[in-house]
Amino acid sequence: MSTRVLVVGAGPAGIACAIELQRAGATVTVVDKASFPRDKCCGDGLTTSALRHLETLGLDARGVANARECSVVRVHTPGGRTVELDLPAGSGTYAVIAPRLDLDAALVEHCRRAGVEVRENCPLTAVTANTADTVRVTLGDDEAAGFDWVVAADGMWSPTRKMLGVATDGYLGEWHAFRQYLGNVTGPAADELHVWFEPDLLPGYAWSFPLPGNRTNFGFGMLRRTGHSVQHMNELWRDLLARPHIVSALGDGFVAEGRHTAWPIPARVDSAVRSAGRVLFVGDAVCATDLLTGEGIGQALETGMLAAHAIVEGATPADVRARYSKLLDRHFLADHRMSAVLGGMLGRRGVAESVLRLVDTSAWTRRNFVRWMFEDEPRALVLTPRRWHRGFLKRPGAYAAR
Repeated sequence: MSTRVLVVGAGPAGIACAIELQRAGATVTVVDKASFPRDKCCGDGLTTSALRHLETLGLDARGVANARECSVVRVHTPGGRTVELDLPAGSGTYAVIAPRLDLDAALVEHCRRAGVEVRENCPLTAVTANTADTVRVTLGDDEAAGFDWVVAADGMWSPTRKMLGVATDGYLGEWHAFRQYLGNVTGPAADELHVWFEPDLLPGYAWSFPLPGNRTNFGFGMLRRTGHSVQHMNELWRDLLARPHIVSALGDGFVAEGRHTAWPIPARVDSAVRSAGRVLFVGDAVCATDLLTGEGIGQALETGMLAAHAIVEGATPADVRARYSKLLDRHFLADHRMSAVLGGMLGRRGVAESVLRLVDTSAWTRRNFVRWMFEDEPRALVLTPRRWHRGFLKRPGAYAAR
């Protein structure tokens, strides 16, 4: 009998896990309390790392509805200097902007085409038993079922984690962010990706990510600190959209679409609860967001795939849990620690200004900084020789062979 796995949550982490498990011969069911397409508050940016994972899963992000490839990046320093960066041309895709409304719906359909059962409007309401042999769950109001494994891909607030009694009371994440879609963007931000390292956001930043039809995803993210009330964040939001250098990039007459939304960003994969009995946590449920940038789609995809590998390769529940934890450490720990160090440095205006001036010293530094920023290679590559490979500064982007 094949391994029976329930994946809770049909976002990137859950879908990646389900597809990898299906390929390995497991019997997989994915449930989600929402109905797709559904929006998810997000910056919508797909880094090179995220794109490579999607390529491995067989999904071409360039074909997602309302997606847009991006090759031009403008980084603005705290002192107002603009560093012009261009992603490599002719060697694959390094950055795509894809609204989560469309990306997640495309992933769900891709998962179904792979033969996985995906049940929408189907919440997990209880974990009734989590023993050495099986996990008993309740789906919806009263449907009981048993599985060999449950993979909790149910986000920052993970109901599964709460049901198992391993949630952290009062936890609000390491970052928080605001986002809103803007229309009628007539300035350079209509075609270019802009990042502003504003002095009052450091080590966070504001962004404008271009979408088709003169639209952008505009937002900001910053480390959570004492005194950052909802009122403060709302005032900062309005102020950012009125700053002349930001308005000049967006163009006069841009229009805010709908309401702005906010969300917490969990970024402590080094200390988060990773498993409980026959349950593994992935994506935001294991707090795998990048501590330096707040980016989480690539990390969600990767944790889902790693959980699948651990389940398939493990001999016993203890072995699966140990394998999964070891894989998380191997793929994330060094980069997480380096991000913490870099974040501390970039939180100081003078250091941030100096670093970005250094980036702008030559074509080589500009080219390789932008590749590093978009996670073309692991951030802590220099500290992990096992990941060194020939030509790592010349590696093609995703979909290079297509």
